[in-house]
Amino acid sequence: MKSNPPAIAEMNPEQLPIPENKLHGWTHFAGLYAGEHVAATEFVIGATFVALGATTVDILVGLLIGNILAILSWTLITTPIAVQTRLSLYTYLHKIAGDSMSDLYNAANVLIFTVISAAMITVSCTAVRLLFNIPAQLEWYPNNSLFVLVVLGVGMIVVLVAMYGFNAVAEFSGLCGPWLIVMFTSGALALFPALANAVIGQTQLTSFSDFITIGDQSIWTGVNSAGEPGIGLLEVIGFAWAANTITHFGLIDMALLRYARKTVYGLCTSAGMLFGHYIAWIAAGIMGAGTAVLLKSTIVELDPGDVAYRALGLSGYVIVIVAGWTTANANLYRAGLAAQAIFHHHSRKQVTFAVGVVTVVIACFPFVYRQILPLLTYAGLLVVPVGGIVFAEHFIFPRIGLTRYWLKYRKLEWSTPAIASWAIGLVFGFGLNYLQVMSFFYLFLPTWAFTIVLYTFLASRFGAAESYPVEEAAENELNAAIKEFQSKQAVTEGEPIHDDSVMSKVLHGVAWIALTVTLVLALIVMFGSGDMAAYERNVGVFYTWGFVMTIVYFGSSYWALQRTKKLNRVQI
Repeated sequence: MKSNPPAIAEMNPEQLPIPENKLHGWTHFAGLYAGEHVAATEFVIGATFVALGATTVDILVGLLIGNILAILSWTLITTPIAVQTRLSLYTYLHKIAGDSMSDLYNAANVLIFTVISAAMITVSCTAVRLLFNIPAQLEWYPNNSLFVLVVLGVGMIVVLVAMYGFNAVAEFSGLCGPWLIVMFTSGALALFPALANAVIGQTQLTSFSDFITIGDQSIWTGVNSAGEPGIGLLEVIGFAWAANTITHFGLIDMALLRYARKTVYGLCTSAGMLFGHYIAWIAAGIMGAGTAVLLKSTIVELDPGDVAYRALGLSGYVIVIVAGWTTANANLYRAGLAAQAIFHHHSRKQVTFAVGVVTVVIACFPFVYRQILPLLTYAGLLVVPVGGIVFAEHFIFPRIGLTRYWLKYRKLEWSTPAIASWAIGLVFGFGLNYLQVMSFFYLFLPTWAFTIVLYTFLASRFGAAESYPVEEAAENELNAAIKEFQSKQAVTEGEPIHDDSVMSKVLHGVAWIALTVTLVLALIVMFGSGDMAAYERNVGVFYTWGFVMTIVYFGSSYWALQRTKKLNRVQI
């Protein structure tokens, strides 16, 4: 049976494995994860740990362990499947479970990404509201009509960009990772002396035990916002691990990691987990507690806009708006793609607009971002059974004599084993939660394992136990033809040009100098303020020049990006 190259050329590129010439090195993924996992949610999650009553040691140790477990999940589960197949989860799921399962899964993704996008729009609006003197929105519903107008205005900008200008935003988001890490760290450094003065009566630390004392007394006190004993070490570990179950156990990040040259590149997620989540969550907790002390308030009465402005001055406006905006755009774009896959007869722009309108309406209700921690956990539980189904088909089936892609070989569009396993897996997981058998942060583990066993059993009864030698031979021949076609295509496309010009190197150098200056200024505030008078002077300099360095960083980085893009356009 001969494969037809013209037929391959007419296929949707998303249905094909990623070709060799499109693969990236480890630095690409380190930068990608650093940018994606230092976002507006970190302000909310960092403050949530404070409100939930974790202790300082629980935070320092628990977040480290939990984030390392998340890194290992990407490296040992997600990346191997992505690298071996070079397919996104959506394409792979279609091969093993058919159209019906794919439609159901896309519907779940629309729900998840719509809610996350709405939360990020609301977070951005907490900074914009300060410009109009709108009071903080502390209820689950909006209590100020002007705030609703701000949400509608900011939200519709996000929707329009997701519809028409997502590529530009994606490129801009890539520039934000290093800056966001520096700004989160700098904000914590800038507020800590004031917090230390309020707790121990001095602005400088003399030992690490001073940090623990300040943490235990004013940040991670072990007592929640209701005055009761808070969460413990196991809960902190569990959330840090479960926060990204959508992307690692749920396998959504196959879409990113299919571009990795080697499986070991899964370790590059550490740039997001350790520099992003670990440092950013701790920094956000310090900034939130410091702002509460300075404003004589409590952390539950503050929103990200309050915290960022007090910690970073005018740069605080920028960090909340940019972090929320870029995250909302990426997730709304994903929601639009998932919805368009269901509503085939409508364009992506039309579907994205419809989903965006719903998203903006949801964003008017502040409870969405304030409940982001349980929302992320439950969203992960919603898709983890699907990850278990794919894991079983990819890893388990070949080892126990079952046939991978059996549904495709039988030319079926409906997978009873997959749909039943997902549905029963959800009942199992949420049933455990209802019965309170265990902490809901860990529900994804038994749910994942249960679904793997159930799907393997059901698939073996519905056709996976049979052999399909003719169909497997045809599949191997098609894959060989695709690889040959892509090799020839790579020759005609040529390699992308790397901009090594002196001007671009200077621009990148200026950007890194701007980040260095910002961090040095924050360190001066932290370690060079002998008393509150010196602190006020130093923090004033930090606010002013930190904002100047923000402008310099984004200006020089964006200029360098445009130069590289122009070179590649000329080549094309």
